[in-house]
Amino acid sequence: MSGNAIGALFRVVTWGESHGPAVGALIDGCPPRLILSEADIQEELDRRRPGKLLSSSPRREGDRVEILSGVFEGQTTGTPISLLIRNRDADGAAYDGLRDLFRPGHGDITYQAKYGIRDHRGGGRASGRETAGRVAAGAVARKVIGQAGIEVFAFTQELGGIVAGPVSSAAAPTGPLCCPDPEAEARMLQRLQEAGAAGDTLGGIVEIVVRGCPPGLGEPVFDKMDADLTGALMGIGTVKGVEIGAGFQAARMTGSACNDPIGPEGFRTNHAGGILAGITNGSEIVLRVACKPIPSIGRPQETIDVHGNPAVIAVKGRHDMSVIPRIIPVCEAMVCIVLADHLLRQRAIAPWR
Repeated sequence: MSGNAIGALFRVVTWGESHGPAVGALIDGCPPRLILSEADIQEELDRRRPGKLLSSSPRREGDRVEILSGVFEGQTTGTPISLLIRNRDADGAAYDGLRDLFRPGHGDITYQAKYGIRDHRGGGRASGRETAGRVAAGAVARKVIGQAGIEVFAFTQELGGIVAGPVSSAAAPTGPLCCPDPEAEARMLQRLQEAGAAGDTLGGIVEIVVRGCPPGLGEPVFDKMDADLTGALMGIGTVKGVEIGAGFQAARMTGSACNDPIGPEGFRTNHAGGILAGITNGSEIVLRVACKPIPSIGRPQETIDVHGNPAVIAVKGRHDMSVIPRIIPVCEAMVCIVLADHLLRQRAIAPWR
């Protein structure tokens, strides 16, 4: 199964399935002598793990990370870093009824079409459980870019059609849904309860902000910074759209309104979202991702079985009612990984400018 790796110099491979013995990540290309401990990684994994909201999956995973290689006496050695997260609350038997059925909105039918075999237990490799490895690797990437003064944080902009009001991006919010608008967050929580009672799920929008990124990162043609960032974010299973800066609104603007004026102090607006011609311009990088509702729902849906026969399915098991807020550290991790890769690539051609 190809397509499990991301990055050129800072390269990450994730592995594992939802109800296998473990999930994890392998990092190749992390610079040596970086201070790194399991506690650094655990902090990010704790933000992602299930069971912290009534709307989240009742699956109880401690998500305790183990560093198997690449770190000696608290410092990275420059050799591959192997990260292991054991699945301790897997219950594959709960999915026996799905062995011969395809869940609408899920990857069951496409995995079967591609490989002729699939792991029906919670979606196997297509499960959100796979993102634990991304978050673990992203914690390492965050340490790499932190040395250059780059910060990454994300928050909930919209959930179930409820939109947060205009807010300052001065700091990451700390509420239960990581929404910077407390009044909107309260309505979002109520909306989640209503969806859960109806056996349904909700989608939403997450905004990611990168602060302190120097100008000059990214390649001018095929490895543009915006292309790599959007590709990394689109690689998250729930994401169906990504925009940068003004995004789709730019199509409705005139050139005079969309262009960011430049003064001695720098750019005076940021419709470009911090990237011009595929290269960072020193402004904040601003991205938004549209996350679809979780496809595993308790309401009856029409489908077919593996033989093509019509069927009706109501998915049981342990599922979130929304990917928000657990998707937020995943989005941050993917952005950190891309930035770490491009930072090292830039240093390769212009060392430590």
